[in-house]
Amino acid sequence: MDSKLILSEETISNTIYYIRNQKVMLDRDLATLYGIETRVLKQAVRRNISRFPEDFMFELSKEEFQNLTSQIVTSNWGGNRKPPFVFTEHGILMLSSVLNSEKAIQTNIQIMRIFTKVRQMLLDTTEMKLDIVQIQKKLENQGKNIELVFSYLDELTEKKEDEKPRTKIGYKK
Repeated sequence: MDSKLILSEETISNTIYYIRNQKVMLDRDLATLYGIETRVLKQAVRRNISRFPEDFMFELSKEEFQNLTSQIVTSNWGGNRKPPFVFTEHGILMLSSVLNSEKAIQTNIQIMRIFTKVRQMLLDTTEMKLDIVQIQKKLENQGKNIELVFSYLDELTEKKEDEKPRTKIGYKK
C-alpha cells in the first residue's frame, strides 16, 4: 500500500463532528481526505442522489451551518456560502461506490476503522460509567450501614447509663 494513502487517526478523528445526535463528517473534509475538490464530491453525490437517503446524508440548515462556522475559529471555508452536505457513517460507506478511485477506497477503510474505534470508546466509557454508578451505590449503602451501627451503639450506651443497679440473685452472706 502506498504510504501517501495512509492518513493519521488524528487527522480523520478531528473531522468527525456530532450533529443531530450522530457522528458525521462534512463534505469539504471528506473531499480533502479523498484528495478531490468539494464540488467534485458534491457533483458525484448529486448524480447518485438515490444512493444517499436522509439517514446517509443531509444538508445542514442555515442555523446549524452558522453554528458550525462559529465553532471553527480557524475557518477555511473560503467562498463556500452554501451549507455543506453532511455524511453519516453509512453515507461515507456509500461514497466509496460513487467515488471509484483507489485513494477513495483506502481512505474509506481508514475512516471506517476510526468510526469503529470511536464507537468502541463510547461503549467502554458507558461501561465505566455504569461501574462507577454501581460503586457509588455500594458506598452509599455502606455509609448507611455504618450510620445504623453507630445509632445502635448510641442506643446501647444510653441504656447502660439509664440502668438502675440490679439486685443480685443468689446466696447472701
